[in-house]
Amino acid sequence: MKYIFAIIGIGFAFLLMKYRESIGDSIGDQEWMKYVGGIYNLIVIIGILIFFWSLATLTGTEDIFLAPIIWVFGGRKDIPADVSTLY
Repeated sequence: MKYIFAIIGIGFAFLLMKYRESIGDSIGDQEWMKYVGGIYNLIVIIGILIFFWSLATLTGTEDIFLAPIIWVFGGRKDIPADVSTLY
């Protein structure tokens, strides 16, 4: 099931980038979005993150992909601080 969601995620990321103008116009521009380049750039960044997360799910490398985030914010204890042990 996770592979199906990953393929759907890749398609969704592509659609986010393709239709970013119409999506951005329907969401609207907020003050905090100007710090990341505006609404259109924010949608592209979200699309890229969804694409790479889906790709990591398909290849089974989510632990390596999400390890820096887990080190900073905490979370799973079974991911070691040394990424070389994951290989």
